[in-house]
Amino acid sequence: MDKTSNTLNLFGKRVRELRKAKKITQEQLAELIGVEQQQICRIEKGGCFTTIETLEKMSEALDVPVDELFNFTHQKETDTLVEELNLLLKSASASQIKLIYRIVNDILK
Repeated sequence: MDKTSNTLNLFGKRVRELRKAKKITQEQLAELIGVEQQQICRIEKGGCFTTIETLEKMSEALDVPVDELFNFTHQKETDTLVEELNLLLKSASASQIKLIYRIVNDILK
């Protein structure tokens, strides 16, 4: 899977997640933002993206800031998260690493 289709899939999953949290159907979201229900379906399946104007309407309808539509961190694979943590740790100071270790150790106990 290339980066673009992965991003489209993540975006679609996020839209669906936010829509369901708001307890509205694809049809209701489509009506709120002025698109066809099929467009919402395609977006949620990762088949297409949308315009900036529609993104703004979507964020308003879902009652979230636009950047929240792109918050995929919780959807990333575990291996990807571990790699990103390793990169962050490499740039941390010794005292930060010790603090992070204590926090993680307490969480995992």
